Amino acid sequence: MSRPLRLSLRAGERVYMNGAVLRVDRKVSLELLNDASFLLETHVLQADAATTPLRQLYFAAQTILIEPGNAERARALFRTLQAGILAAVVDPDIRAGVTAAGPLVEGGRLIEALKLIRGLYAAEAALLAASPQVEAASAADPQTQTRPA
Repeated sequence: MSRPLRLSLRAGERVYMNGAVLRVDRKVSLELLNDASFLLETHVLQADAATTPLRQLYFAAQTILIEPGNAERARALFRTLQAGILAAVVDPDIRAGVTAAGPLVEGGRLIEALKLIRGLYAAEAALLAASPQVEAASAADPQTQTRPA
């Protein structure tokens, strides 16, 4: 680390650092003087919120950071999910982002990978909204059908 990194946390906020969960009881600033892997609570995705392929990919990468003891299993899951997304998605932005996230994860640059994946959520939402499966589900729902005049 070339210069210290300063984190400002609010009372009750958590930070995940090198596998440990820290919660502060009052507003505090931390200064990291050396390299540390950390994730702010606001960027932590809960398991039940990993409902789309990119969110599942994010969750796998996040697990590498938060649970170093399960890092190899999470890394293997990341690779499997990445391959599945690349096999199924033709959107060039999503493909480029998912492809670029792989070397970041493998190189231990997890925060960069997470940021990159989070940046793809809007493109994924647009893709899922335009998917024929979503349209077919809407057509089967009588509340979304329009009636002839």
